Amino acid sequence: MTGNRPNNSLAPQGKAPATFSGFITGDAMRGRINQMMSGEKGNKFITSIVSTVTANPALAECDHMSIFSSAMLGESLGLSPSQQLGQFYMVPFKDKKNNRVVATFVLGYKGYIQLAIRSGYYKKLNVIAIKEGELVSYDPLNEDLVVELIQDDAKREEAETIGYYAMFEYLNGFRKTMFWSKKKMQVHADKYSAAYNLAAHRKLEAGEIPHQDLWKYSSFWYKDFDGMAFKTMLRQIISKWGIMSVELQQAMESDNAFISETGPRLIDTPPVPIEPTPVQPTAQEPTPPEDPEGAFFADDNGEVHDVTSSQDQPEEEPQTRSRPTKEEITARRQDTFAAIEALGLTPAEVGAAWSTAPGNWSTAQCEKALERAQELAAKRAQDSGTVTCPETNAAASPPGCLCAA
Repeated sequence: MTGNRPNNSLAPQGKAPATFSGFITGDAMRGRINQMMSGEKGNKFITSIVSTVTANPALAECDHMSIFSSAMLGESLGLSPSQQLGQFYMVPFKDKKNNRVVATFVLGYKGYIQLAIRSGYYKKLNVIAIKEGELVSYDPLNEDLVVELIQDDAKREEAETIGYYAMFEYLNGFRKTMFWSKKKMQVHADKYSAAYNLAAHRKLEAGEIPHQDLWKYSSFWYKDFDGMAFKTMLRQIISKWGIMSVELQQAMESDNAFISETGPRLIDTPPVPIEPTPVQPTAQEPTPPEDPEGAFFADDNGEVHDVTSSQDQPEEEPQTRSRPTKEEITARRQDTFAAIEALGLTPAEVGAAWSTAPGNWSTAQCEKALERAQELAAKRAQDSGTVTCPETNAAASPPGCLCAA
């Protein structure tokens, strides 16, 4: 966040931690968390938030209390912020009124399913994409859907989606179904979502968006249209005809909202896209030569890549390195965090490890954080009178482990 430090209302004035891990593991926040959940549950809560924020650079720039509030709402609903589970997300949005970026609570379609199932009212609940060639007929008057599903899962996955079907059945036998064409879903998203533009989506699908502008289309409507369509179908059918538990009502009211002390507040601006920004060269990074055309580029993760010609190559055929994908960058962060978590550190120690390498989480920075975590683990083992096996990371009594030569 350019020119603004994320807010931390619980820290002493002038001493707000620069990183979220420092904020959430501070004495004030740990005391507040311990009041609501103690012991192992509180530690797991802190670890899950730090992991989520670490995997999303844009989220790390948000107001710290807004991240905490969104995470606490998810925790109270029994939902996980893990992107792999897809139950709820914390998405950065621009709060123009207060000139800041806040994290909003966004319920995933799997979160809708979880909360509906837990209510105990539903015998069946399903939502599915209908592929090209599968739809035979749909009678909206009698709600009769006739389809011939593609039996080959691989072929079905590759087939184009032409619509979406949702249904539920109560334990008492009441049943409701709904079908929307993909065109209807696109028009609906274009009308009601500030993060989606139908004309831009068509250009994106046609490959007409320049590569350097793809970062602007980070909304889930662009990245996972089917997933957002599933959520819309479930929200439509349950809110209009379904029985909703107190938790499900609370989740719907808070969906796409900034969670403040006075309650959820909707943000009517698009989410903050993750813009790739070049980093200033450091002592460990190569310094770009005085070349007017430039011989280096920084990727989305802040790594500087040398694209100069090899001495064995003619100047007109430079040797380049492939640019890492967002999936590779995310996997690198998650692998590093998993390696740190496996060391058995406390949430405060995990936060301390990450805070040693603030920035864009390049490979070098991740390695630095892991190295710091290993130092903390070794110190703890030494203080407790144990040593750590270099092969298995398992604790052993002095003077060494079974793996020692």
